[in-house]
Amino acid sequence: MAVTPVILALGPSGMATAARIAKHLGAQIHGRAGRVDQADAFFDNALDHTRDLFAAGIPVIGVCASGILIRAVAPLLADKRAEPAVVSVSDDGAVVVPLLGGHHGANRLARDISELLGGVAAVTTAGDVTLGLGLDEPPAGWALANPELAKEATARLLAGAGVALTGQDPWAGAGPGFSGLALPNHGGQAAVTPRAASENPVRIVTGLAPVADAETLAYHPLQITLGVGCARNCPPEELAALVDSALAEANIARAAIAGVFSLDLKADEPAMNLLTHALGRPFRLFTAQQLEAETPRLQTPSDVVFAEVGCHGVAEAAALAAAGPEAKLLIAKRKTANATCALALAPAPLTRLPGRARGRLSVVGIGPGQAAWRTPEVSRLVAEAEELVGYGLYIDLLGPLAAGKKRADFPLGGEEDRCRHALERAGEGHNVALVCSGDAGIYAMAALVFELLDRGVDAQGVSDAAKRAEVICSPGISALQGAAARAGAPLGHDFCTISLSDLLTPRADIIRRLKAAAEGDFVIAFYNPVSRTRRTLLAEAREILLQHRPADTPVMLASNLGRPSEHVRYRRLDALKVDEVDMLTVVLVGSSNTRLAQLGQGPRMFTPRGYARKIDGDLATRQEARA
Repeated sequence: MAVTPVILALGPSGMATAARIAKHLGAQIHGRAGRVDQADAFFDNALDHTRDLFAAGIPVIGVCASGILIRAVAPLLADKRAEPAVVSVSDDGAVVVPLLGGHHGANRLARDISELLGGVAAVTTAGDVTLGLGLDEPPAGWALANPELAKEATARLLAGAGVALTGQDPWAGAGPGFSGLALPNHGGQAAVTPRAASENPVRIVTGLAPVADAETLAYHPLQITLGVGCARNCPPEELAALVDSALAEANIARAAIAGVFSLDLKADEPAMNLLTHALGRPFRLFTAQQLEAETPRLQTPSDVVFAEVGCHGVAEAAALAAAGPEAKLLIAKRKTANATCALALAPAPLTRLPGRARGRLSVVGIGPGQAAWRTPEVSRLVAEAEELVGYGLYIDLLGPLAAGKKRADFPLGGEEDRCRHALERAGEGHNVALVCSGDAGIYAMAALVFELLDRGVDAQGVSDAAKRAEVICSPGISALQGAAARAGAPLGHDFCTISLSDLLTPRADIIRRLKAAAEGDFVIAFYNPVSRTRRTLLAEAREILLQHRPADTPVMLASNLGRPSEHVRYRRLDALKVDEVDMLTVVLVGSSNTRLAQLGQGPRMFTPRGYARKIDGDLATRQEARA
């Protein structure tokens, strides 16, 4: 459980308990607005807020009835291997119930909280209750190479099978471990419990070496650090093959690797990032100065490497810097034409990794602002971000999801400054979310981010470090989609969007596009229709469109979509007035085929795609065939 939990307090009776838990865990309290006076953030609806946190992958500790949390997350339950921990705590702290994510930290969290409060942890997971441990949740600093075997192994242990343990007990010193299941391990020889009279005990092997037996649980201490270096655009398969060769030479399992380490200049190297993804381990980076400090410990220092990057070695130095001052090289630098790697052995399993992350910029669209229209992926990226950057109003719309995070607010008109700031912060190794309303790629910041990355430094681009950061774009519900959904289905056939702002687009280009869209009979969504100083282009657009489509063409005006002040109304094209439109209004103009139907639930605007003509044609064809 790498993400800090959020404590939910729904009323004053549970605040003292919530405060004790929050202080103990270094976590935030999110309180129900109107019922809780002091909290780090406030929410209006407990079910919606719990659901939003859960979808974002944030562990939830609710000081409330279990049923509230169950009803909140029930619609989202799909994969128990990926769900975050959900724990309920009674107002008085007497009972702590891990509801979900038992083997993803919930059971451990429940026991920790119950010890703090002097309550009872109502753990019901069979393995934890009977065995005192979860086979699929190794202690910190350990990895299970074949977690797919854990379920069956647990079932066999519960049925009375014994344990054949070879190697160190991963749980020794952190609980009962296998002490109640296995005899003491003598000299690395397998030991079987007395109750395992059967000839088929659960076989468990621990250590650094790979385990070939497909039916044996293999636990590996995370003591191996992998240092890598490579030429620019090294073939990924070349680096992967070199690493596999080094692991085989040292008889080390992949799962024993704690992380992949290199020089910060290689942060965006595709081969390294693909290798990290394949290994499922973190990628950490060091500066040239940090790696140069390891020179006295290198076995193969190189003046050539120093001349190129400022340190006498990359692979060996990165492996040693990651493993610590008491570490030793297991495999000195091995190389191919384009790649190098080295392996170091830490004196104990690593639970925290030195170096910095590559840095990531998530360009996210939060939709109109309400949580219900925000995608789970966007919520997750925002939750994972260390820092939020954007127009202050958009960050505010995230509500409790933004609480406690470092934020950099920029005014309207500061678009380039905010994108540059976000990129540079990511280039320093931070996890940053650039927050946009609607969809980040539609009249928003994503295009400017890539424009800055594409510029040279002399052309007011960004630093080389910023260009090495990872950039992710995540979609959001655009104003166009929101308006169309409220209307019915006006985008049922071909459509286009046109911004009427001439701040960045020459007026002549806007007029040209208006005429082309009008002649093409597209449904049109107008963004930025007016501003305080720009009031004429919408009227001009209306007159251009009236030359090509009927005066009674339906027009939808949608303001503040998805917010409490949402206002939707319909007009005829010839009755469209500029004064009832502002910058927060999306204007949807139908094509010559768009209709406004008066239905029992109110007016619905839609554009037929032509199914009626198809049906008529099919009917005529059948009639001709019968004749």
